[in-house]
Amino acid sequence: MDLCTAQHALFDRLPDVVYFSKDTQGRYTHANQTLLRRLGLRELSELRGKTAAQVFPAPLGQHYWQQDLQVIRSGASLHDLLERHLFPGGQSGWCLTVKHPVREDGTVRGMVGISRDLKGPTTYDPVYQRLSSSLAWARQHCTDTLGVADLARQAGLSVAQLERHLLALLQLTPSRWLLSLRLESAVAQLDSTATIAQVAADSGFADHSAFARAFRRHLGVSPRDYRQMRQNMA
Repeated sequence: MDLCTAQHALFDRLPDVVYFSKDTQGRYTHANQTLLRRLGLRELSELRGKTAAQVFPAPLGQHYWQQDLQVIRSGASLHDLLERHLFPGGQSGWCLTVKHPVREDGTVRGMVGISRDLKGPTTYDPVYQRLSSSLAWARQHCTDTLGVADLARQAGLSVAQLERHLLALLQLTPSRWLLSLRLESAVAQLDSTATIAQVAADSGFADHSAFARAFRRHLGVSPRDYRQMRQNMA
């Protein structure tokens, strides 16, 4: 088994990690079994040669493809992007995505990337046991005017201590975690008939524009387009 084959086999053993490689046009050259399953595909041959725009729901797939092309054309990596991905059955979840250009003789020849699922904390972790009540309080009040300092006071920690603990426990800083909670609230409300402005207000965002920017940055599409996409998938 050569090195490349061994690497592919390794990623196939990781059910909570999506792995892929693409050519200079953003077309898949390889993907692990996790990605194939999430796309409802059986064989890599069904995916190879296609772009994200061709296999993910519109307009989300177009966003992923443009992101790929940005990495390829700029030669600059994207690190730890907090993104909400769609899973089988219409479910969704948070991931941290990394994308790197692949160079040969100084020229970008493609890209590789992974998206790692963010799961809930391990309940027997001593840090979780210490912070569980504070985390539950934050989830309950995340749509209020709650900041990192408020969460630190609730936990009886300094902001620096809280950041260190949450990074170890949730793989997110406190501010990114609070943002993910608010966006998660918004995603749930978008399945209702509430207006986008009402969803923004009820999810704890200061104004509609701030909400729209955060939503597009972390979910890849506008709130209105996301709502339409979910309706089309229903």
